[in-house]
Order: sequence, then C-alpha cells, then structure tokens
Amino acid sequence: MARNNDRRDRSQEREEPELLEKLVGINRVAKVVKGGRRFGFAALVVVGDGQGRAGFGTGKAREVPEAIRKATEGAKRNMIRVPLRDGRTLHHDNKGFYGAGKVLLRAAPAGTGIIAGGPMRAVFEVLGIQDIVAKSIGSSNPHNMIKATFSALNRIQAPRAVAQKRGKRVGDIIVKREDRVASDAATASLSSRPARLPAAVCCSLVSLCSLHR
Repeated sequence: MARNNDRRDRSQEREEPELLEKLVGINRVAKVVKGGRRFGFAALVVVGDGQGRAGFGTGKAREVPEAIRKATEGAKRNMIRVPLRDGRTLHHDNKGFYGAGKVLLRAAPAGTGIIAGGPMRAVFEVLGIQDIVAKSIGSSNPHNMIKATFSALNRIQAPRAVAQKRGKRVGDIIVKREDRVASDAATASLSSRPARLPAAVCCSLVSLCSLHR
C-alpha cells in the first residue's frame, strides 16, 4: 500500500505543471508591541502556469524567505483561469478597478509584445500573454495595481461563452478584424475632414462681408 501511495504522489507531481513565480515587491513593516517595535517583511508574489492560469498572494514574516513562501502559497490557492485568444492575447479590451487603482487592458496583434510596466508586466508574463497593451491611470501602489489587473482579467470572457449566454452563434459575436479596421479608418477619415457649413450660412456670411466693405 505504501508503494502504491508513493507512485500516486510521484504521478501527481509529474502531471502538475511547473508554476512561474515572480516577486513583485517586498516591504519592511513594523508592529508596535508592549516592548517596542517588532520589525518584519511583507512580500507580494504572482504565480502562473504560462497557459492562462495565474494568481497573487501576500505574506508577512520576520524573515524574507518565510514571507515569500507564505505569499507563494497564498497565490497558488487563489489562481484564476483567463481565456486567451490564440494562446497569446486577450479576447477583448477591459478595465479593472480596485480602490484607487485603475488599469486599462487592450488586446494587441501578434508581434506587439507586452507593453506594460511594473507589477502588471509580471502578471502577464506568468499568465502566458505574449501581446497586450496595458496602462495604469490610477494609484501606483503595487497592491492596488495587481488587484485591479486581476479584477479586469476576471471579467474576460471567451466568444463561445458569450454566444451561449445570448443564444447566438460564435460567428455572430466575433467581429472580423478587417471590418473593424475598415470602420476605424473610415471614422478617422471623417473626423479629420474639416466641417463644411451649409450653403445658406455661406451665402449669409458673404453678404455680411460685402456690407462691411
């Protein structure tokens, strides 16, 4: 029986994918006690399998390694799955909010890369995203940015799930990229053209100018 249990444990370890871990930040914290201040460390860690699953966690301890270990365990317990388009980017744009943190996430074409800074880049790297454009327009606190990013990722939906909710086909939900680009170009050209005044207004302006002369 013991041998069978050992074999099961080994097979489970082999089946579990290796998780990517990234330390986002570590701060020194102090706790006021009766005898004075007791110093420790607080760590913020993100983990992911590089295939659409990621999570974050925080941990506090007297020593740095112990704080990182606690944060890593918390991140592994709170992992979420995010549907990815072609395994490289998001299906649609989204916004995320948490406290004073606000982030914007936009899907990007192949070859764009990860255009994001700070804690958001770490989240996208462990998640397995290859092309994305993200910007933080709120608080620069790493905790707020991470939680706002996961708030946005939690609301990402695959076209198949949206089609099932609406009772439509997937082809009716997805807008072809060519049509979208054409519509964006048409809108940009219309907005760049100068506004034309009606003929009656032009005639009145000409008459006023002639009277002033």
